[in-house]
Amino acid sequence: MFNVMPYLLAQPAEEGSSGWMFMLVIGVCAVIGLMLFVFLIVAAAYGKIWFQAFMSRADVSMPSLIGMGFRQVKPAVIVTAKIMATQAGLDINRRSGISTSRLEAHYLAGGNVMNVIHAIIAAHRADIDLDFDRAAAIDLAGRDVLDAVRTSVYPKVIDCPDPQRSGKTTLSAIAKNGVELRIRARVTVRTNLEQLIGGATEETIIARVGEGIITSIGSADTHKRVLENPDTVTKAVLSRGLDSQTAFEIVSIDIADVDVGENIGARLQADQAEADTRKRRAEAERYRAEAVATEQENKAKVAENRARLVLAEAEVPKAMADAFRAGNFYAEGSGNGDA
Repeated sequence: MFNVMPYLLAQPAEEGSSGWMFMLVIGVCAVIGLMLFVFLIVAAAYGKIWFQAFMSRADVSMPSLIGMGFRQVKPAVIVTAKIMATQAGLDINRRSGISTSRLEAHYLAGGNVMNVIHAIIAAHRADIDLDFDRAAAIDLAGRDVLDAVRTSVYPKVIDCPDPQRSGKTTLSAIAKNGVELRIRARVTVRTNLEQLIGGATEETIIARVGEGIITSIGSADTHKRVLENPDTVTKAVLSRGLDSQTAFEIVSIDIADVDVGENIGARLQADQAEADTRKRRAEAERYRAEAVATEQENKAKVAENRARLVLAEAEVPKAMADAFRAGNFYAEGSGNGDA
């Protein structure tokens, strides 16, 4: 093609057409050179990764790689994810499978593409139903989807209570006879992928299990029955359906340790007796004070009556004198005929 130029220059110039032909050849050569330059740049930037995808049958086209560069998407992440999905036997159909556009959309939404692909592959290997949409939604919700799949395959053990969260190592429960039992339980759970979005977390499981254990022990007649059959507590707790509306499914609840604590009932009875004694003493003291006050009142009344008696006795001579003066009092044997 580049040999056309000397050939055209060697030909006799035709009037009115030589300039047009020269400009046309120059334009064609410039376009071809520009296309070749762009091709070299694209090949240098995306040729290796496109060839890798092509050899892995990952279905990633060169225009898609170029578009990723303009959309600020890392092509290496998308291509690696597509290759992993292809090698794992996942569906990478452009309409219904894990397509390049869906991976790009999840990447642009701030999701962890590699974590999602790892989780889907792990779920596929474990025969767990987990499609790309659900895995992407779990990832965008802030949950570790890979850890959730692993917990579904290998159940997780949670301490109840959790010392790191509550600072306590045992649960304190009191039976009907007033004896305290200190219990440490272990809850085995696995992830419920269907309720992982919006479901309650580990804290809710620990709180519900702790509440169930305390309630079950509180309904026992004596602490000895709990010590003899700890499984009665776990069976009662499991029957409550504590994993409802949570992101986990309870596999089992095991009592790891049981210690007998204080006799809370006896201590409360002693405290009550002491309180009753103080109350009776206070009442007796009140009655004694009232009796003393009544006695003092009676003494005051006696003194008052004595004073009145003295005053009355003092009035007798005065009355006799008044009677003598008025002539209303006569001595015995007087000559008064009316006597």
